[in-house]
Amino acid sequence: MQGLMTLWLDTGLAAFSWQQLLMMAVGGLLLYLAIVRGFEPLLLLPIGFGAVLSNIPNGGFNEPGGLLDYIYQVGIGSGVFPLLIFLGVGALTDFGALIANPKTLLLGAAAQFGIFGTLMGAVLLNYLPGFDFTLKEAASIAIIGGADGPTAIFLTTRLAPDLLGAIAVAAYSYMALVPLIQPPIMRALTTREERAIRMKQLRTVSRQERILFPLLVLMLCVIFLPAASPLIGMFCFGNLLRESGVVERLSSTAQNELINLVTIFLGLGVGSKLSADKFLNLQTLGILVLGAIAFAMGTAAGVLMAKLMNRICREPINPLIGAAGVSAVPMAARVANKVGQEADTQNFLLMHAMGPNVAGVLGSAVAAGVLLALLK
Repeated sequence: MQGLMTLWLDTGLAAFSWQQLLMMAVGGLLLYLAIVRGFEPLLLLPIGFGAVLSNIPNGGFNEPGGLLDYIYQVGIGSGVFPLLIFLGVGALTDFGALIANPKTLLLGAAAQFGIFGTLMGAVLLNYLPGFDFTLKEAASIAIIGGADGPTAIFLTTRLAPDLLGAIAVAAYSYMALVPLIQPPIMRALTTREERAIRMKQLRTVSRQERILFPLLVLMLCVIFLPAASPLIGMFCFGNLLRESGVVERLSSTAQNELINLVTIFLGLGVGSKLSADKFLNLQTLGILVLGAIAFAMGTAAGVLMAKLMNRICREPINPLIGAAGVSAVPMAARVANKVGQEADTQNFLLMHAMGPNVAGVLGSAVAAGVLLALLK
């Protein structure tokens, strides 16, 4: 009888708590969004499966020496995985649209308003019962507004590692929901005539400009904000691999094998923080709400800045491309193009929107560097 009781206590049925079952259901929801709805599947699928694994009772995945614990400590706790993701993203990125129209850098900067606006919102939330965010935790929540998952993970592991699960899920979920969240905001802030504005064709960017640009960006970062150099440095290195034209094998590896491999382990590592004991609390709800507000504020700020520039600049600027200033590359640019074509089917905004979209990646990294420099 004693043996049967011991065997029963070792089964999952005996050890499951309702909290673990709920978190496994959350993991299942992420898997559904990734597989059935196609929302950011490259990350939501491993994150969702990691959430399921981390809530298996007696599985040992999250315990010291467990697989997920090793993945988290080696790749995420150290900050290595987000930096390697930035290396791969840099190798995939074409700076041509930004170089051809440098004014769009302002749109990427304006879209970061959501980060600093939400920082104040997170601090004010402490006046409600049940919330007690420190300034470091508030900064980590605010970075969700940049719509840049690796940047959010990088900053959170530095400032508020206990909030990593909620912040990472919020960041990637809102990135995946760009096609649903952004269009209503864009339509509400623009007229049909504004959405139909056609922009001047971009000039051809020389190979020399493409090579010098990442070096210039890194130099400016080193001079003015070295705290952001880990992210921007790896991003620029990946882009230099692409644009140099002399290391095609390395560029191809960064764009494919490296970023794919790191994405798998990054997702599993983030999923390990979705265990019931770390995720199920009132603060998580606050993070999800503030993340949505941050994303909406960033979208709105980019559109409003584009409207202002359209009044000042001689060449017309379609306000929709301002929404691409959030750094959900290239999805935000595609959404801007799609909404623009609703007003004029012959209006192609994709390449124009890629300028602020790429600028948003740089902007979110700079914002993270500013927060890190002030709060570390």
